[in-house]
Amino acid sequence: MKKLILTAAAAALMAGAAHAERYVMITHTQGTDPFWPVVEKGGRDAAEAVGATLEYNFDVSGDMAAMAQLIEAAAATQPDGIIVSLPDADALGPAIRSAVADGIPVITMNSGLEASAELGALMHVGQPERLAGQKAGERAAAEGVTNGLCLNQEAFNTALVDRCTGYFEGIGGDLNMIDVSNDPAQIETRTAAALQADASIDGVLAVGPHVCEAANRAIKEVGADVHLACFDLSPGVMDMIQAGDAAFTIDQQQRLQGYMPVIVLHLYNTGAGLLPGANIPSGPGFVDASNAASVSALAGIDR
Repeated sequence: MKKLILTAAAAALMAGAAHAERYVMITHTQGTDPFWPVVEKGGRDAAEAVGATLEYNFDVSGDMAAMAQLIEAAAATQPDGIIVSLPDADALGPAIRSAVADGIPVITMNSGLEASAELGALMHVGQPERLAGQKAGERAAAEGVTNGLCLNQEAFNTALVDRCTGYFEGIGGDLNMIDVSNDPAQIETRTAAALQADASIDGVLAVGPHVCEAANRAIKEVGADVHLACFDLSPGVMDMIQAGDAAFTIDQQQRLQGYMPVIVLHLYNTGAGLLPGANIPSGPGFVDASNAASVSALAGIDR
């Protein structure tokens, strides 16, 4: 993967832009999830590498209508490209289609793989979320989980629903997913309540790093003996894995989700429509006790 990044960056630099390119990245973060600053950093690193500017926007409300308005506002400025996460294709699709119709190249990233091409995006950078969930579930089952609970902090986000769905497909059980919100206190409270309501739960999947950290506190609070698995990296999650509090986390390499779209858009704009032959899968990969020590220094920065 390092070789891919270096090769892409070198090609981008050699391509040379005829003017100062400007790209806009819009994501569905509410500003509380430690995942997204790493995505933003990837985008800014790539923009610096190719001599472009990057504007990064989000709406703190997390409202999909407000996010659609951000896409529309960005398109009105005629940037050289828009990079957008796609948690809700129904809500965001019209704004994306409109941008494409106006001749603005769009790349989706993180969520929305299944809807990306249909909306006219050039490509998608991210992991196949249902597959990632299945891999997490299969491993959890191999490690003894028979009755799981999935914690979803963004009920509107189809990617997170796919993670939970895949997890239970991997375990071989019916979907048991609860909305825990993005508020750490609420995550802890709702997780504790769910564990107390059903003592047979022996596995918990948290589909975000801050959710995993709060879930760990809830598990300790109620004294539950459960297998805890996570999605994504943070310094706290790395500490949990090394302490034995979490079995593993799924790494989707979010820096690449910010980095590669800028590189691809640059090559597309300066190389006569040059595009990769397929979407770029940034994950899934496992981080566990065997490799957490080597990855931990990058958590929250480049991973």
